[in-house]
Amino acid sequence: MRAVRYAAYGATPELVDLPAPDCPSDGVLVRVEATGVCRSDWHAWRGHDPVPLPMVPGHELAGVVAEVGAGVAGWSVGDRVTVPFVVGCGRCAWCRAGEQQVCPDQQQPGFTYAGSWAELVAVPAAAANLVRLPDGVDTVTAATLGCRYATAFRALRVHGQVAAGQWVAVHGCGGVGLSAVQVARALGAHVVAIDPSADARRLAVELGAHVVVDPAETDAAAYVQDVAGGADVSLDCVGAAVTARASVAGLRPRGRHVQVGLLLGDAARDAIPMDLVVARELSVHGSHGMPSGGYAELLDLVADGTLDPRRLVTRVVDLAEGPAALAALDDPSAAVGITVLRP
Repeated sequence: MRAVRYAAYGATPELVDLPAPDCPSDGVLVRVEATGVCRSDWHAWRGHDPVPLPMVPGHELAGVVAEVGAGVAGWSVGDRVTVPFVVGCGRCAWCRAGEQQVCPDQQQPGFTYAGSWAELVAVPAAAANLVRLPDGVDTVTAATLGCRYATAFRALRVHGQVAAGQWVAVHGCGGVGLSAVQVARALGAHVVAIDPSADARRLAVELGAHVVVDPAETDAAAYVQDVAGGADVSLDCVGAAVTARASVAGLRPRGRHVQVGLLLGDAARDAIPMDLVVARELSVHGSHGMPSGGYAELLDLVADGTLDPRRLVTRVVDLAEGPAALAALDDPSAAVGITVLRP
């Protein structure tokens, strides 16, 4: 089995031949047809989000079932599937309630076990985690959903409760931020997109943003307050103290902040201005992906053309280009749009 693997944090990832993973008795092996290149993979590779080493990255995947475990019912070889990046245990109270994204015993391909930058990946607890793909959704499109798009969708739909005519501010227009722009527009919101990259702002406009802001030149929070009287919903899609603070400061009273980008290490300290949270009675939410049961509505909107995540894909390359694609994320401007690998 061909796979991309790194053996130490920051060490050059390599294309290697590895034994195929074992098929879990309660799960399946998926033959990967498409898998995303995500900044979360970069955080793990750089050691910001420590993982067991060596590691095969990759957690945004789509493909076909290649092998079915002995204890699995309802799934067959050849079924087209995708998988949330949080793989729940399927047994705990949260999984039984359909909230696998907060399962205390969760696994994550590419973080806790070998991921999808490979020809095959294991998916345990198939009943809780597999998502069947409709005929109208191809695997490259499905791979864009696994982390960034699904997270943005749930952040706006469930946590943000965005309604038509409301103002949404999106801080950071990488893959998840651009996903949020497209989803917010489909929900009928007015969108302010904030990013220092001219290319990212251009893509945000193409995806429907009404206003774009360069935070290097303009105080983003003050601008959102001036142009919209404050946002109803604001997302930090970067995961930095400065963007988290700007997201909260740009909210109108009773607004909703959703933290989408990972706040790791020093970035997590004093990132949220709690004085504003109290004074304006703001709501603060975290968004950690989406459980398998949440995919039906999203896939229906993709299949009928209401949402078109394929527009966010800027490159589709083969697995051999995975090491270079991961290293390229050292430059934040390289993260504009979504790169998909095809093993």
